[in-house]
Amino acid sequence: MDEEKKQGKTRYEEFRLNGGEIINKVKEIIHQGNVRRIILKDEHGKTFMEIPLTVGVVGAIVAPILAAVGAIAALASNLTIVVEKTED
Repeated sequence: MDEEKKQGKTRYEEFRLNGGEIINKVKEIIHQGNVRRIILKDEHGKTFMEIPLTVGVVGAIVAPILAAVGAIAALASNLTIVVEKTED
């Protein structure tokens, strides 16, 4: 975990990873359950993908999300994953 920011009841965590680690980290984040959104950015801060997650939808869309993340990971060597979570 590289950074953690809090804004109101929303918390942001950032992870800087290389292409090979990204899919496993995204799987881990999705299964945590309290995640509202995952954002993938390159080393310059450009957003590649924003993945909104809701509790009811997560189970049905995991495979397509991981396929898209894998394609992006193949194109970029270093990515930042920004995780938006809600505080309970």
